[in-house]
Amino acid sequence: MFDFAKIIAGLVLLYFGGNFLVTGSVRFARALKISPFVIGATVIAFGTSTPELAVALRAALEGTHELAMGNVIGSNIANIGIVLGLTAFMIPLSIAPARFKRESPPLLFASLLIVVIAWDLKVDCYEGFFMICLLGIYVWRSFRHKENFTEEQDDEIQFLAGQSFSVQIFLILVGLGFLIGGAEFLVAGGVGIARSLGISEWFIGITIVAIGTSLPEIVSSIIAAKRGHGEMAIGNIFGSNIFNILMVLGLTATIYPLHINEPIRPDLLITSAVTGLFLGMIRYGNYSLGKLKGATLILVYCVYVGLKGAGGL
Repeated sequence: MFDFAKIIAGLVLLYFGGNFLVTGSVRFARALKISPFVIGATVIAFGTSTPELAVALRAALEGTHELAMGNVIGSNIANIGIVLGLTAFMIPLSIAPARFKRESPPLLFASLLIVVIAWDLKVDCYEGFFMICLLGIYVWRSFRHKENFTEEQDDEIQFLAGQSFSVQIFLILVGLGFLIGGAEFLVAGGVGIARSLGISEWFIGITIVAIGTSLPEIVSSIIAAKRGHGEMAIGNIFGSNIFNILMVLGLTATIYPLHINEPIRPDLLITSAVTGLFLGMIRYGNYSLGKLKGATLILVYCVYVGLKGAGGL
C-alpha cells in the first residue's frame, strides 16, 4: 500500500512540476528575449540532467566507473528514443530551419566527441576539464542570441502570473524540484511493487529505473509540446544530451578520472548513430517529427534494449 502511495505522490509532483517548469521557463524566455528552444536547451536541460549527474558522481566515487559512463550513454539514447519518440508520437513537433541549422552542430559535435575521448576506455581529468570549458562556451553562445517575439501566447495557468523576474525563476526551481522528487517517488514505488512480485533486478533496471530517470524530460517535453512550445521540447533533448556529455561526464571525470573495464565502444557508436538518425529525421523531414517518426525512435530504443538484454551488443 505504501508503494502505491509513493506512485500517486510521484504522479502529482510530476504533473505540477512540469506545469510550473514550463510556465516559468516561457516567462523567463520572454523576459530575456530568447527563444523557448534556448531555455529548453539550457535551463530545463540543466535541471533535468541533475539526476544523471548525481548518479555519475556517486558511481565514480564508489569505483563503479562503468555505471558512470553507462549512465550518460544510456540516458542519451533514452532521451532520443523514449522521451522525444513518445512526445512526437503524442504531439507533432517542429523546429524552424534556421534554428535547426544553428543548434544541431553542437549536439552532433558532443556526440562524436564522447566517442573520441572514451574510445581508449578512459576519461582523464584534463579531458573532463576540456568538456566543462566547452559547456561554458555552449551556454554563452545560447544566451548570446536574442530574439524579438512577434506572438505572445497566454499562459494556461495563471499561478504567479505578472510577478517579478525573480519570482519566475523561483517557479522554475520549484518545478524542477517537483519533477525530480516525483520521479524519485515513482521509481521507488514501482521498484518496490516489482520486487514484491518477484520481477528480476535486471528487468527492473532497464525498465522502471531507466525510464524513471528520464521522467523529468518526458513530462516537461510533453507539457511544453501540448501547450504549443514544441521547440522547447526539442531543445530540451538537444540540451540534455549535450549537458549529459559535457557537464555530467566532464565534471565527473574532472573530480575522479574514469577507467572503464567493460567494452563500451559499440554503445559509443550507437549513441552517435541514434543522434545522427534523429537529426536526419528532422533535416530531411520538413524539420518536423510526427507519429511515424516518433514510433520509429521508440522502436529503435526497444531494439537496442532487446539486443543488450540478449547479449547481442
